[in-house]
Parts: sequence; C-alpha cells; structure tokens
Amino acid sequence: MSKDVKILLAFVGVFLAAYFIPFGRPNVQGAFAEAFALLQEYARQHVLLCLIPAFFIAGAITVFIRQEAVVKYLGPKSNKVLAYGIASVSGTILAVCSCTVLPLFAGIYTRGAGIGPASAFLYSGPAINVLAISLTAKVLGLKLGLARALGAVFFSVVIGLLMHVFFGRKTLRERDNGDFGGGEAAALSRPLWKTGLYFAVMIGILVFMNWGKGDSSLGFWNDVYKAKWVISAGLWAVLILMLLRWFKREEIKEWLLSTWIFTKQIFPLLLAGVFVAGLLLGRPGHEALIPSRWIANLVGGNSFWANLFASVSGALMYFATLTEVPILQGLLGSGMGQGPALALLLAGPALSLPSMIVIRRMMGTRKALTYIALVVVMSTVTGILFGWLFG
Repeated sequence: MSKDVKILLAFVGVFLAAYFIPFGRPNVQGAFAEAFALLQEYARQHVLLCLIPAFFIAGAITVFIRQEAVVKYLGPKSNKVLAYGIASVSGTILAVCSCTVLPLFAGIYTRGAGIGPASAFLYSGPAINVLAISLTAKVLGLKLGLARALGAVFFSVVIGLLMHVFFGRKTLRERDNGDFGGGEAAALSRPLWKTGLYFAVMIGILVFMNWGKGDSSLGFWNDVYKAKWVISAGLWAVLILMLLRWFKREEIKEWLLSTWIFTKQIFPLLLAGVFVAGLLLGRPGHEALIPSRWIANLVGGNSFWANLFASVSGALMYFATLTEVPILQGLLGSGMGQGPALALLLAGPALSLPSMIVIRRMMGTRKALTYIALVVVMSTVTGILFGWLFG
C-alpha cells in the first residue's frame, strides 16, 4: 500500500469518526475522558521512569553489543537450553510491564536474536515478576500464585519454541528493516567487563526507579523501596562517570541517535494504543465504552468461553505492574471462576492493546498474530485445566 493511499485512508477514517461518533452522549463523553485519564496516568507513572530508560538500554544494545555475541547466545543456532533459559527468567530481574519490555525486545531482536528466544523474552519480561507472583499467592491464594509462576516460565519457553518452528528460517536480512542501525565499531572499542558493567548499571536504574512497595510482611523488599531513590541516584552518578571516562563523544552521539530511532518508531504507537485501550475499557474501577459488568458476567464458571473471554479481555487491557492482582481480587469477588482468573493472569500482564500494535510493527503482521494467538490459546487451555482441577 502506497503512502498516499495510507494518508487518504487516514483522512477518510478521521472524517467518518467526526461525522458519526455521538460525542453528545454521556457514555461516549465519559469514555473519551477515561481515554485521556489513562493516557495521563501512563505518562505520569511509566514514561519517565520505565519507558525512557528502556529506550536508552535498547539503543545501547544496538550500538555497544556485538551482533556476533547476540547471535551466539540468543540466535537461531545458539544452544537452546542456554538461550531459552536466559530468556525465560529475564522477568525476575527486569519486572517491567508489557509496554516497557518492547524497546528491550526490539533491541535484542534487531541485533540478531532468533525469533524463538526473542519471543520468550518478550513474554517473560512482564509475566515473571517476583513481587507480582508473591502478591498473587498472598492475595488470591497459593494455588493461583504457584500456577501463575510455573505457567509463565512454561509459556515463555513453549511460545518461543513454537515461534522458532513457525518462523525460524527467516533470515536476519528479511527480518531487519534497517531502521535501527547500530555499528560494530563502538561494540569493539572497550573491554567486555566495562560494557557489562555499563549495562548492569542501566538495568539497575530501570529496576530500582520502578521498585514497587510490597505489603508489611515483605521486610527486605520494603527496605529497598524506602531507599530506592538513594540507590537510583547513586547508579545515575556511576553511569555519568562511566560515560565521561569510558566513552567517546562520537559513541555517545551514536547511542543517542539509536535511542531516538527506537523512540520515534515505538512511542507514538504506544500512546495511540493506550488511548484506544482507555476508550474501550477505561481504568480499573472506571467505566468506558465496554461496561465492566459485562466482563464480570462473562467470566463466571469454567467453560471454554469464560476462559477464552478472560484471555482475550486480559490481552486487550493495559495492566500497570501489580495492578492485575487487585483487579482479579474484585472479579473473583464478583463470581469469576478460578480457571478464567488464571487465564487472565497469564495473558494480561504479557499483552495489551498498546503492546500488540508495537509488536506488529516490530515482527510483522503474521508473526505478531501468531504470537498473540499462542498467548491467548495457551492461557485459555491452561485456565480450563486449572479450573477443572482446583475450581
């Protein structure tokens, strides 16, 4: 499709929306208010602390990590146990949401990671969150917490392996659109330990700035939470010192350029996705175009349709880190079955409407639809089995 045709279709879409949408109706006005409220919430809570550090890490991956190293450990012909082992437990370190993991996924994918390990990383990043799993077990029950933990690790490996089976023969040239750049010169200019420490500090900044508060029983976790800004400030100071002493000005410029390329390609899509998600589903506890009571009424019991609906609705909703637990607590109190609850827990944190839009941009339509379908189908089947055993 040519650029002019796309522009024409955009013009037509805007005209039809302006012409037909009943903006005067209270429910429509409320839905648009929810869309802007969710967009504001996303901007305040996730852009500065989560997304921007992730963009810088993604840019650094393309500039300062050698492509041969990524291919060796995460490439299509790498050791499968090592590759999927690294990818499947990455979420225990990163603890990011479905949107924040996208720049990191894009960084390793465009640098040479195979579609299988990259997909495993894409799922595990937001799904395997230690605090979220602990909170699930404490609030929703040990069975759900344990099933979520085991299911998330299992899903990441199986989804990655299936994506490799379906699309593993694609070459790097076919997959890479060339927009992300990144040269080898900067990757070769310093010792490996310096590069490793540089990335460890940036990941530490991402982790500690977003360290969430746990309940009163998590003593050490809350001690870190109280000191997170001191720790983050110290890591920022170390990072600045590294940049001044270890990096050339040209390298920093290349890093910033690579970061900007990721930002301009991903960030607008995320904002559009968050807006649409807010328009349709609203924020937790607030109504939008799709009433929350419809969802509550459709996820009772343990039927195939209840589990499928829970998986699909969870995949479309945007969950900030840890927010899925109180949402599930309310739905379970309204009659949601145990199986659909697990299905939503396995599909929801790993996917969202905003992330789907970006995943399609990164992978292409066929791979993105396959990945999304795998998450939804596996969540549905697992929910049915869990509900049958423990419901």
